[in-house]
Amino acid sequence: MSGIGMEYLWVPVVLFAAAAQTVRNTAQRSLTAQVGTLPATLVRFLYGLPFAAIYLLALYGLGDPSLLLPQFSAAYLGWIALGAFFQVAATAALLMAMKERNFAVAVTLSKTEVLQVALFAAMFLHELPTRLALLAMVLATIGVLMLSLPPRGQLFTLSAWTSKSSVYGLICGACFALATIGFRGGAVEIARLGVTSPWLSGAWGVLIAQSMQSVVMGAWIAKTHEQGLRPIFKAWRISLLAGSMGAAASLAWFTAYAMQGAAAVRTLGMVEVVFSYIVSRKVFSEKLSRAEKLGMALMMLGLVLICLQL
Repeated sequence: MSGIGMEYLWVPVVLFAAAAQTVRNTAQRSLTAQVGTLPATLVRFLYGLPFAAIYLLALYGLGDPSLLLPQFSAAYLGWIALGAFFQVAATAALLMAMKERNFAVAVTLSKTEVLQVALFAAMFLHELPTRLALLAMVLATIGVLMLSLPPRGQLFTLSAWTSKSSVYGLICGACFALATIGFRGGAVEIARLGVTSPWLSGAWGVLIAQSMQSVVMGAWIAKTHEQGLRPIFKAWRISLLAGSMGAAASLAWFTAYAMQGAAAVRTLGMVEVVFSYIVSRKVFSEKLSRAEKLGMALMMLGLVLICLQL
């Protein structure tokens, strides 16, 4: 593939990741009512593992027969463990926010993830965004905030923005940002170990991260829930859908992290909000408000700019 083609290959990979994640979220929402929030979260990891393993084996089977298993370093495993931990921590923060009165404010503040990714990427990975990229991130973030702002009755109260819910929202965004940094750091490290294929890098990252998450979360749920893991095995049909689409989304995200900087990937990944909005609005059967239209336009402008800045 030409250098120009490879340079922009991360764009369709991220778009696919966002679309697959939208399907996974839709499946998980229906699953949550059946098995509970935490078990439904485990499903994306546990049921996604077989698909990640099959994908990795297929890459080795279809690729160069002389490919050897990578020699994983402690640094690589540390980056992946960091990402896996903070991904679960972000979910926990969101769950705690759900118990609070001003949950809508928490969701809004969690959308600051992209700006936090840019900050952490500069601090830990020394990946500094260009001025155009920074503008794109700000525009996209403002757009998504306009789409997710809570009702005015909640918005213009001091207690809403100083509550536990708002703190949980910021923590949730920070944890998702740190998870992204961990996975991007792992992609950079495994490239140093000789795995130059972004597809192999993504496959190994997902398999290792989801193995860690499945073991830890599975043990926790088995110990703390009365029925243990039985409910998610009974709901295997919808769990398979959520797990397969979750694996597809994760494989695409990890592959994109091996191709492009964390901040750019997560900014373009905000297109998921547009996909989710289309689903929630039933393909725009309900009219968008003026603020929602403006928010959507700012988001799309930011997403176009993040692609053009490369």
